[in-house]
Amino acid sequence: MKVNDFQDLYIAELSELRSVEAQMADHLGALATQATNTSLADAITAHRNATENHRDRIDTLLQGHGATAGDSHDDASMHAILAETDKWAEMIDDSNLRDAGLIASLQRMEHYEIAVLGTLASWASKLGYDHDATVLSGILEDDKVCDARLTQIAQNGIDTKLH
Repeated sequence: MKVNDFQDLYIAELSELRSVEAQMADHLGALATQATNTSLADAITAHRNATENHRDRIDTLLQGHGATAGDSHDDASMHAILAETDKWAEMIDDSNLRDAGLIASLQRMEHYEIAVLGTLASWASKLGYDHDATVLSGILEDDKVCDARLTQIAQNGIDTKLH
């Protein structure tokens, strides 16, 4: 996709975000099976369901701009975070320690999403795409809630077992 103006940049980044959401949705199911803490496994499963919904909502936004999901693909950022997550999960035998590592990796994913969503919501507002800004801000809030839930699980159920 050729980027010639701010609108093109917005659409390219939105398409990349859609790719990120799709990669995460595909990967979160496997991560849920690696978690041994029930609250963590449930949180990952819930996040997968939310991520699938986010992916579909972004598809709708892209379609509204005459773009498709395949116009731009994230081959680096989320791909690297997911590969790092797999590496940690395979390296750690202790279940509590692996759960702590999973939370750290999941929060990296969330923080990446939060950064991109905040930027895109702001850009959508600047471009006058009020509906897009509302949708993206809603997804952003969902991801902040997920991040907070992961922190709570770590503090109350996992980190306490590692001392």
